[in-house]
Amino acid sequence: MPEYVPDYPQMIVPIGHVEPVPRRVRGFLAGQPVFDTRRAWYVWLWPGYPQYAVPPEDIAEGALADEGQTLSLAAGPARRHTLMFGEETRHGAAWVWEQGAPEAVVGHTGFRWDALDAWFEEDERIFVHPRNPYTRVDALHSSTTVRVELDGAVLADAPYTVMVFETGLPTRYYLPRVHVDWTRLAPSDTVTSCPYKGTTSGYWSVTTDRARYTDLAWVYDFPTRQLAPIATMVAFFNEHVDLYVDDKLQPRPVPIGKPAGKERPAT
Repeated sequence: MPEYVPDYPQMIVPIGHVEPVPRRVRGFLAGQPVFDTRRAWYVWLWPGYPQYAVPPEDIAEGALADEGQTLSLAAGPARRHTLMFGEETRHGAAWVWEQGAPEAVVGHTGFRWDALDAWFEEDERIFVHPRNPYTRVDALHSSTTVRVELDGAVLADAPYTVMVFETGLPTRYYLPRVHVDWTRLAPSDTVTSCPYKGTTSGYWSVTTDRARYTDLAWVYDFPTRQLAPIATMVAFFNEHVDLYVDDKLQPRPVPIGKPAGKERPAT
C-alpha cells in the first residue's frame, strides 16, 4: 500500500476564530422561531466548521434559563442554559458566552444543534451544522477510471466517475450503479446527513471471502442542487477499500470521525 500523504486542501481556521454571519439565521422549535437574526457571528469550536452565536436581542423573550453551570468550551467559558419555549423544555440546550471568550460573542448564545427542530439560513433549511464559509464543494464529471477492491474482490470497476472535491476531506469518487458488483453488497439501515450534499438514501455493507465490513458504500439519490451530478451514484470509503484510479493504487486516507470497519468474519 502506498504511503498516505494528504493531497487535498486542509482546514485553515483556528479554534476561537470569529466572523460575522452575512445572512439571516433562524432556529425553530414546535413550529415557531426561537431566534431570528441578521446579526449572528460564526465562532469556531473546532477547525472543521463553526457554530452560530446569536445576540440576546434576537432571541424570544424568556426562552433561556441559566442553569448555574460554567462550561469550559474550546473557544472560552460559557454558562449553560435551559431552553423553555411554549410547552417545550430542553435542558442543556444552549450556552451564553462569558468574558474570556472572543470579545465579539460575549453575551451571545450558542444552541446545541439537536435542541431545535429546524434551522434556516435565509429561506433554505440547513442540516447537521452551519456551512463553513471557508469550505468549497465541487462535483466534476471525469473520464478517470476507478476500480474498487477489498480482500482481492472487485467491488466496482467503472470507466468514468464524478469526483467530489470538498475542503478538508479526501476526494470522493461516485460511480455509476451498473459498474458495481451488487452480489457483494447488502443494504443497511444507516442514514447520514451532510450540510453540503443532503441526506443519504442508501448505505451498504460489503462481504468478501474473508469478512463482512459495515457501511462501506453510500448513495445520495436526491442530493442538494449544487451536488446534482452525484445523484444515484455510489461512493465507497477510500479509507477502507483498495482504490485504483487509472489503474494506480491510491494510499488509504487516515479515517475521519468514526471509521467503518470489520463487523464479523463471513460465514
